[in-house]
Amino acid sequence: MILLDPDLDPDPSSHVKLPATTGGSAQTATPRKQRIPHTRTLARFLREAQAAVRLRGQVIVLLTTDIAIRRLNRQFRGKNKATDVLSFPAYAPGPMKIAGDLAISVNTARRQADVRGHALATEIKVLMLHGLLHLAGYDHETDSGEMARREQKLRAKLRLPQGLIERTAKGSSL
Repeated sequence: MILLDPDLDPDPSSHVKLPATTGGSAQTATPRKQRIPHTRTLARFLREAQAAVRLRGQVIVLLTTDIAIRRLNRQFRGKNKATDVLSFPAYAPGPMKIAGDLAISVNTARRQADVRGHALATEIKVLMLHGLLHLAGYDHETDSGEMARREQKLRAKLRLPQGLIERTAKGSSL
């Protein structure tokens, strides 16, 4: 399930001016690459990626702001800064069959997409895959490269560009 934070501005601050129409004034529009993808598109990818990861149970993905993710990062990880994705695994598998939750900062994802020259939708998918791997129990901070190898294989299968672990290893992380 994909949820949109009500505080999330669907249009980035960088607007493109369109020429004025006859009798009208110039309009602003969000470049297609910068638009938040439709929740149905992301839900479809979530199901595909979750199957590829072999993660069972419901996953809720919150698309949110830098302010909100900073608050979550401070509350749950003790880090007072915005980040791109946070994973919250469900530790008590019960009758609801919940795998966990992901929070993704659209602001940070948009900046990272700009730097890498791809669409916001692509960056959100990269972040979703990374978060799903964390929900499945992988941890690149403590393993010996297992998560990086798994992420690389799954990105190829899901047709996604360079992942977060590779970016960090190459020193190009934001």
